[in-house]
Amino acid sequence: MNITNEDILKALGTVEEPDLKKDLVSLNMIKDIKIEGKKVSFTVVLTTPACPLKELIRNRCTEAVKKIDNTLDVEVNLTADVTSIRNSQPQLPGVKNIIAVASGKGGVGKSTVTCNLAVALSRAGAKVGIIDADISGPSIPVMFDVEDAHPNIVEENGKTVIIPILQYGIKLISIGFLAPAEAAVVWRGPMASSALRQFLGDVEWGDLDYLLIDLPPGTSDIHLSLVQTVPVTGVVIVTTPQKVALADARKGLSMFKQPQINVPILGVVENMAYFTPAELPDNKYYIFGEKGGRQLAEENEVAFLGEIPLVQGIRESGDAGKPFVMSDSVTAEAFKSLAENVAQQVAIRNANYTPTQKVEIKR
Repeated sequence: MNITNEDILKALGTVEEPDLKKDLVSLNMIKDIKIEGKKVSFTVVLTTPACPLKELIRNRCTEAVKKIDNTLDVEVNLTADVTSIRNSQPQLPGVKNIIAVASGKGGVGKSTVTCNLAVALSRAGAKVGIIDADISGPSIPVMFDVEDAHPNIVEENGKTVIIPILQYGIKLISIGFLAPAEAAVVWRGPMASSALRQFLGDVEWGDLDYLLIDLPPGTSDIHLSLVQTVPVTGVVIVTTPQKVALADARKGLSMFKQPQINVPILGVVENMAYFTPAELPDNKYYIFGEKGGRQLAEENEVAFLGEIPLVQGIRESGDAGKPFVMSDSVTAEAFKSLAENVAQQVAIRNANYTPTQKVEIKR
């Protein structure tokens, strides 16, 4: 039996991409088909290197091709090309997705989630950057162990350009790099907004799959400036299960859902979901309440992206400047799972919705 490329494509046309609900062939995800006797190889181009369903897709492809001839030796190679609906944007043309990480109140671990999410995405194979937009309380320099770093400033085509700090494979910019750590920096709203616009417009970000924006707590000028300056792919809301944190998280979530802003919510992360002592790794103690983040996601009909436990190692890693997801702890899997879920929601959002528009605030 002579097998052709068309036979392989016909077989793979029965394999559905689980998130996008279309077959791999019509999505143009099949490349480089090679047939050498009984050996068949091809490449599946995933929507993100952090795809949580990659092995499921691989297995379904293998099964589909073997239906042609069960004796075939099938090799499925996986690669990724992160999807984007921002390619036509003149600002940040090399950045495929801008993801805001927000919370209603401080102290819920938003920066911790941002750092570990970024590193987890990078370790999966994505190109990632972070803007520390918490102007009055920047913590990214500490969490990445670059407190004493200073970005280079160069002239390119008559324009002053800031070169971001590179640490653990992540491009970073923060007001903490530009102001003395011991100095209190007092910012009026317009000054803080101007700093954010400079981080977006004057930094050499290059090509990135995901640019994470670590926003300050609450709903402020910074949030409005972000959505007015660039189209945001989506927002990740961070909360704890505590009632007061959930109340503030609702306000943050509802701000982005307002008709005049209308930025998609990628989902909710519940941080400090439960306490697990190191000596009792199978025990869970729900100190701040239980399943509040999940309920918030359900009532707003958005994805629940995962639970992050309250463990001493996460705090110690943040203080030491080495994100916890880089450890070999079983608990680090929570951040890896979070990264996969966020990447999954970005791919679904890009496939099913129109591009986010910059917000025009009419006065």
